[in-house]
Formats: sequence, C-alpha cells, structure tokens
Amino acid sequence: MPKRVDHEERRSQIAEALIQVAAARGLHAVGLRDVAAEAGVSLRLVQYYFETKEKLLLHGLQHLVDGFTARVAAGISAAGTNPCPRAVIEALLLAALPADEESRAFHLLHTSYTLLAVTDPALAAQPPFTNARAAEDAVTALLRKAVEAGQASPGTDPGAEAAALLAMSAGLGTSVLAGYRTTESAAAVLRHQLDRIFATGD
Repeated sequence: MPKRVDHEERRSQIAEALIQVAAARGLHAVGLRDVAAEAGVSLRLVQYYFETKEKLLLHGLQHLVDGFTARVAAGISAAGTNPCPRAVIEALLLAALPADEESRAFHLLHTSYTLLAVTDPALAAQPPFTNARAAEDAVTALLRKAVEAGQASPGTDPGAEAAALLAMSAGLGTSVLAGYRTTESAAAVLRHQLDRIFATGD
C-alpha cells in the first residue's frame, strides 16, 4: 500500500528549507532549486506545492512567525502556571533575541521580509504586517494589567513603555547579529528596563 503523504508536513519541510537557505544567503538569493536541494526533494515537488518563488516566500513568512509564536509560548510555559505580566513580557522579548540558530534566522529574515514589504504590496498585505501592532497591543495590555494590580512603577504609561520595549528588543537583536554585543548583554539590558518598569518601591 502506498505511503500516505502528509501535505502540511511536506509544505513545512519545504518552508523550513527556505528559511535555512535564506538565513545563509539572504532572501534575494533564494532560488527554488536551492530550496529543493536543502529539503532533499525534487524541484518539481517544490513547484507542485508552491508554483512560484513569491508563493513560497509568502508561506515561508508565516512559517517563520509560527516558529516565533511557539518559542514565545514555550518561554511563557517555562515561567510556570499563571505567570505574572512581567514574566510574559520577558518571555516575548527574549524569544526575539538571536540566542541560537533558530532565533537568529527569525530576526534576520523577519527584518528582510519587513524591508521587502515596503515595496511589495502582496507581501505587505500578509497578516504579520497588517497585524504589525499585535505584539505592541499585547504588551500594552499586560502593562496596563500590571499598573492596575500595583505591580508597575507609579506613573507608568503602558503604551509608551510597550513601544519602547519592542523597539529596544529589535535594535538589540540587530546589534547581536552584527556582533556588537552578546545575547547575554542584550538580555541584561532588557531586564534592566523591566526592573525599572516593575519597580513598585515596596
């Protein structure tokens, strides 16, 4: 009896190969043949699932975001049951730092996709970009909850602090990729900022 093909698993396999090739060579240098070779499948099979490079890139973006979401969820789970707002925010910020091969690829390629979206309407219309404020809104809501519970410093502005934290995380991640600082020192800067926000004076 022929083996049943799991099409979603095969699509994920090809998307992961795209990420590996793009992380090593850049999105601009990715070709369908390169992705097929990395995935260990035929070019025809890649074209069966993704007719064009553009369609493959769009799917690769979602695969990249799904991986990041899973890392954030793992970080929150590691913080224990019913984690406090600070623990959730810290898990989200640290997941975006280039601490290993997977998170390095995420930061590098998410930045590349963002730059492409500036001039590519089809890419800009994808959920990761149309919902670009989702992470900021989530952090703002967590900070607002902390303020209401008396867990944050008096006078904390949830919206402004959320925007600052996410911008800082992105900038620190880039500095790690460029070799200007270590992941550990970047994480220490983020924790310093969280210490300031969550210092209640008790």
